[in-house]
Amino acid sequence: MNLPIPLARAQTGFRPEALFRPGAVVLVGDAALPETAIILGNLAAGGFQGRLFAVGVAADGFECFGAIEDLPVSPDLAVLCLPPEAQGQAMAALAAKGCFAVVVPVAAPDLVALCEATGIRVFGAHSFGLCLPTVGLNASLAHLPPKAGKLALLCQSAAMARAVLDWATGEDLGFSHIIGIGTNQGIGFALALDWLARDAQAGAVLLDIRRIKNRRMFVSALRATARTRPVVALRPGGRQSDASGTADAVMEAALRRAGVLRATGFEDMLSAVETLARVRPARRTGPDAMAGDRIAIVSNGQGPAQLAADAVVAGGGRLAAWGTAAAQALAVLLPPASTSNPLILPPGQSHRLAEAAAILATMPEVDAVVAIHAPAAGADSMVAANAIVAAARATRGAPVLVGWLGHATAEAGRQMLGRAGIAVFNAPEAAVRGALHLAMDRRNRAAAAELPPQDVLRLVPDRTAVRGIIDAVRQSGRHALTEQEALAVLAAYGQPVIAGEAAADAAEAAEVASRLGFPVAVKLASPDLPRKTDIGGVSLNLGDAGAVRLAAQAMLDRAARHHPDIRLHGLLVQRMAGGGMPRGHELRLRLGDDSMFGPWISFSRGGTTSDFEDDIAFDLPPLNRTLALAMIRRTRGARLLAGFRDLAKVDLDALADSLVRLSQIAVDFPEIADLIVNPLLARGAEVVALDASLTLRPAGAAGVLAIPPYPAELSQGWTARDGRSLMVRPIRPEDATALAEAFTQLTPEDVRWRFFSQIRALPPEQVVRMTQIDYDREMALVAVEQRPGQPDRLAATARLIRDPGRDSGEFAVVTLPGWKGQKLASHMIRRLLHWGEAQGIRTVVGQVLADNQPMLGFVRSLGFSVKRSAEDDEVMEAHINLRPPVASP
Repeated sequence: MNLPIPLARAQTGFRPEALFRPGAVVLVGDAALPETAIILGNLAAGGFQGRLFAVGVAADGFECFGAIEDLPVSPDLAVLCLPPEAQGQAMAALAAKGCFAVVVPVAAPDLVALCEATGIRVFGAHSFGLCLPTVGLNASLAHLPPKAGKLALLCQSAAMARAVLDWATGEDLGFSHIIGIGTNQGIGFALALDWLARDAQAGAVLLDIRRIKNRRMFVSALRATARTRPVVALRPGGRQSDASGTADAVMEAALRRAGVLRATGFEDMLSAVETLARVRPARRTGPDAMAGDRIAIVSNGQGPAQLAADAVVAGGGRLAAWGTAAAQALAVLLPPASTSNPLILPPGQSHRLAEAAAILATMPEVDAVVAIHAPAAGADSMVAANAIVAAARATRGAPVLVGWLGHATAEAGRQMLGRAGIAVFNAPEAAVRGALHLAMDRRNRAAAAELPPQDVLRLVPDRTAVRGIIDAVRQSGRHALTEQEALAVLAAYGQPVIAGEAAADAAEAAEVASRLGFPVAVKLASPDLPRKTDIGGVSLNLGDAGAVRLAAQAMLDRAARHHPDIRLHGLLVQRMAGGGMPRGHELRLRLGDDSMFGPWISFSRGGTTSDFEDDIAFDLPPLNRTLALAMIRRTRGARLLAGFRDLAKVDLDALADSLVRLSQIAVDFPEIADLIVNPLLARGAEVVALDASLTLRPAGAAGVLAIPPYPAELSQGWTARDGRSLMVRPIRPEDATALAEAFTQLTPEDVRWRFFSQIRALPPEQVVRMTQIDYDREMALVAVEQRPGQPDRLAATARLIRDPGRDSGEFAVVTLPGWKGQKLASHMIRRLLHWGEAQGIRTVVGQVLADNQPMLGFVRSLGFSVKRSAEDDEVMEAHINLRPPVASP
């Protein structure tokens, strides 16, 4: 391995701008490598607006040099096309020259070590390259020149990138960015996503994901990006790595939490991109419009329309329905067409397809219109296509997606529609799939931004008891807990469990059963039997002591005879959970682990056949009640929980609480590898765990959540000067209502000083952004009055937002009028600065209006320096250093 001498850290200086807004680019290449010639040609033909250098190769359009040291300026970005044995020296020379952003499109087996030694950040190895069409940069292995546009592509596979580029060129779609992550040994998805989240040039974002390095950074950046634009993700190889489908389901859950649409395959991805890159959803109000899946179909032929209608129903969408008045209006406007959905134009009326689609798009009962055109004898299809283009430009309302059927006579019309920016497909089902993608994207992003209710499940778990159980299990040399131990862990978190006692033998089991009361269940107690029924280790509904003795002894004898190697810890005797009518539901909860996204939670029907259940909902911890309820309702079996024949109705809030408790166990004890509750008996408000198994990770191993948990350890009480008490704690999503109410108590002057403008109310999307935060990159503290039996009431808020990928952050603070003069703001800012130091933040800045003298005096008293902004005379900038830079050796 050819490693350079490490550079002093003070010399490193990677900047994201060097990647995405370069002014000078150098290709360091070996002419013998095929990648060198491809990238040389693409760079030269791209029309880059900055300076292009070449080292080691000569080409027209470049300033050519023999060595990196000879370059007249420090390039922002380098493309390294060298064999592995030459890469170390080149990267050391680039770092010495001041270039710390590199793209590596070739093999680089020592890339991680080279980056660590030089401080350089890379896309690669085997990166497709980097395309920024808006500035003419094409430093990639592309076979076609990408057109400038709004689509951003982040890919690991170069072949996938070329396939998407080829398709987009045919569809006349352009790109703002094409970023080749490659094998993800250097810069990963998170930094690129953080950039795209703030870059106005980027529209819809497309991800090709095979491997992520840091699940928490990835989900955090993904969530930030999806707040402002559609994101579609594809994962090749998911089923290959896990044929059960669990890995795919967990990834879909992670993407859903971030507000991202997951594509199931290449065709599905292209359909989603075709829609989301060209179409914006309609703004509809009312509970029936939230799903966004009410689709109206209009066609010039019955067969294609019926295929489209079938696709809507099969895809889980709804055929839009309108009332008598709307039908009468359609009859007047579109005689003699039908007035139902699908709406069928009569023969010879193909040219009115655009008119009909435009009318349907204005109807409040319609979220999307699918217009289907089939070739018609004697009709000029280009007239119909031109009419659709004109109507699409003039129409305001629901989006119109077009299915333009055929090939020989249809291709010209499809191309014209695509060039006009219309989402056009070659089949009715594909157009419907596009409309359903639009609805799914809307639902995912709305769910990610949903404001939860104020009620919070206030857990008071006995963590000490759980720690004692786990320590005892480890001391005994086990990784698996017995059923009784696993149930005790659940009980420590407030989860009702079935009463039971251990028994050493059959005789003691009969005594325990008599004490508990009949009927009872008797089970073998063994850490080696997660499924005791597999060996006949469970007997139910035993009605007297004699039956218990016989069943218990038979179980023990059978185990000793057929399974002599398992460890037996006697028997567990449990009172049978409430007999009689109505019958309870047997459910299953599980905490598991995924290699890419870490701990996950699933919910499904339970019982002895639950391993074959395919109706399973997945999500990632941490969960709150809102997320847990949504998880339950995603299963088809959720309909049974409302009560069905002899099955009882279930209190969904009580069931959701069980999921929240399981989530908190995952947060508090990351050494748990697997925890299964099966069955969980649910009937009315009774939700009780009847059986559980729990397995620990190896000593020292811990699961890492993809989503940071609530940092409850930062909560502290505080007493004001006048003796009033508050709790200062991190903000949480359930504070949304309290935050909106607190805003109404601010004076107009406070609002202008805090938000730099006069606004009457916080928009819901801003409330979401301020309450649903990523605790790894941002901290918001709230000072609250805790009122028994009522939601917390806010007295002040303060936040510190870390700049992604940097060691600086920006602060803000506001105190309600009734709490000013109590030193509350000082306490909260000092707490935030302490948090920032722990996170590695070196500098904190804030903007203050120049006439806000109270705030200027406040920040100065905390040690901030203040100067006038160079960009706005009415704004002052406050600045403080939390930690001095590391001195050069």
